[in-house]
Amino acid sequence: MDTMRDRFAPVVSQLLDEDPRVAVVLAEIGRDGFAEAVRRHPDRVVNVGIREQLLVGAAAGLALTGIRPVVHTFASFLVERPFEQVKLDLGHQDVGAVLVSAAASFDWPAGGYTHMAPGDVALLDTLDGWTVHVPGHPDEAEALLRHAVAAGDDKVYVRLSVQANTEGRPVDGEGFLPVRQGRSGVVVAVGPLLDAALAATEGMDVTVLYATTVRPFDGAALRRATQTAGTDVVLVEPYLAGTSAGAVNEALSEVPHRVLGLGVGRRELRRYGRLEEHAAAHGLDARSLRERIGGFLGSGG
Repeated sequence: MDTMRDRFAPVVSQLLDEDPRVAVVLAEIGRDGFAEAVRRHPDRVVNVGIREQLLVGAAAGLALTGIRPVVHTFASFLVERPFEQVKLDLGHQDVGAVLVSAAASFDWPAGGYTHMAPGDVALLDTLDGWTVHVPGHPDEAEALLRHAVAAGDDKVYVRLSVQANTEGRPVDGEGFLPVRQGRSGVVVAVGPLLDAALAATEGMDVTVLYATTVRPFDGAALRRATQTAGTDVVLVEPYLAGTSAGAVNEALSEVPHRVLGLGVGRRELRRYGRLEEHAAAHGLDARSLRERIGGFLGSGG
């Protein structure tokens, strides 16, 4: 199966053909995928070189002229390194762009911590007005990319990963999708962690909500789920643990509730290892999730 990132260049190249307002801004990474698009649209595929601050600044400049820029590099170079430009050039100037990342939290362990960004969504949470998509399958990535580019002048972050669920599900770029119904707790599984969350909760009497758009947070869907499943909520997120705990607290502010935030830990894992080893070390494999979710909900495991 192809990866989410495999879909990125073909989809955006097609959007370049269809919409003269779309442009792509790169910082070396990913340029080979746009070789043909450069020949067709040399004025709308811009490679700024290894200059990530310029990457975002140039995108903001294009947005000020009415262009819809799609900006791409690894997450650590797209959100963390040029965060001042994300904050000011896009946010302060109130212009939109579609930021599309690769590598996610620990997708490429051999790249080391410089190429990991488990705190990217939490960092964007310090800013106002961002939509954040976290697809869990290449088909969902394609749908959400198209949705993001078509979203007027909105500021949108699309978080691509090599981790993926076995099947894609219908996503609309807005709400959570109920996948399983239960009466003894709610599990919100984000993007590529749905399969692990479903395996972990097999046989448990819990509701599972699938989230591929996490900002805005679908508080209404969570409140509906808690009406039958109770107000114990477990977040299973492929980035920094507890990133969405505040959103859950806001959604359930009028009722007593408990929240368990599972995700990538703060401790840096300094050995490269394999992706699966990093997932297990952070407790994001199905076995670890079952133990932690069962312990929290009192469901055994």
